[in-house]
Amino acid sequence: MADERIRIGVVGGGFGASFQWHLDPGCVVEAVSDLREDRRNHLMNTYQCAKAYNSLEELILDDAIDAVAVFTEAPNHVRHCVAVMNTGKHVISAVPAGCNLEELEELVEAKERNGVRYMMAETSYYRPECMMARRLYQDGRFGEIVYCEGEYYHPGIGAANDGLSTWNGQRTWRWGYPPMLYPTHSTAFLVGVTGERLVRVSCLGETKDDPAFKDNAYDNPFANASALFQTSGGHMFRCNVMWDVWNHGERAQWFGQHMSLYMSAWSGQPHVLKIEGQADVPTIPDFQALLPEPMRIESGHGGSHTYLTHEFVMALLEDREPSVNVYEAVAMTAPGVVAHQSCFKDGEQLTVPSFDPK
Repeated sequence: MADERIRIGVVGGGFGASFQWHLDPGCVVEAVSDLREDRRNHLMNTYQCAKAYNSLEELILDDAIDAVAVFTEAPNHVRHCVAVMNTGKHVISAVPAGCNLEELEELVEAKERNGVRYMMAETSYYRPECMMARRLYQDGRFGEIVYCEGEYYHPGIGAANDGLSTWNGQRTWRWGYPPMLYPTHSTAFLVGVTGERLVRVSCLGETKDDPAFKDNAYDNPFANASALFQTSGGHMFRCNVMWDVWNHGERAQWFGQHMSLYMSAWSGQPHVLKIEGQADVPTIPDFQALLPEPMRIESGHGGSHTYLTHEFVMALLEDREPSVNVYEAVAMTAPGVVAHQSCFKDGEQLTVPSFDPK
């Protein structure tokens, strides 16, 4: 295995250039692609890769490529991932896994039919606080986690005057984008720790007086949404995704029977682990020893990018399912799709379908 390396193609020169494929000893960037020449050049420079294609459709025909990193627009994720898997190549995708339940079903079916690996690059899963919570839970330290909160705030996203809503005078996919169709930065804090599924939801949406939320491709009027879920374990999970609010970033709190863990917040709340009958623990473990030496660097979204990169590479080298496989990905994504539907029904409680193997 020491002589093997995964040959990856990277598609999407914005967010796609922020991962460390070139630093992983088990990987080499074989080719890159973007529709925009400036972003293709950025990918080539970042990964020191001389082979570039004008489109994903061209890149996936390259037989030298083992796997493809899809960092394209959210509404195209399923279409692009299915195209990759239909060539027999493995795929890692930016979030969300898809934008509606039909797409998620198509994604799972394509993965199962082609017998390849799929991973979603959900950054919250590998934030150190979430890694800490997952270890504590697996060790039985929490007891049961009876209540959890996951939050994602990104002020201005989707609004008409936001820089990401238009490019070259044209609307981008972010114009008026529904917050609950981007749920995984929040839902990963529960699904990625306990493994529970979110099975029922009541969600309220808040509208915004902005041109982008009055006329968009999603028929979406909501800029903020707050959902209360029931988990498959009978517990409660509150999930916020909000664009029109003066707050920023991802954050979670895990309330267990014997301990509770609080992430630091943009508001200034410190990170702390509070343990029944013991002193508070204000520090986060250093997990970088899990990474190869060249990858022990600062990376995006709370340091998560290096872990996501290495996990995908190792899953392929070890011929196993990655941590955020297709079933975990849709378990993080589908609850937001149904929550968005609940917003249009004044918070009516709806059932979230399962995509897990029968």
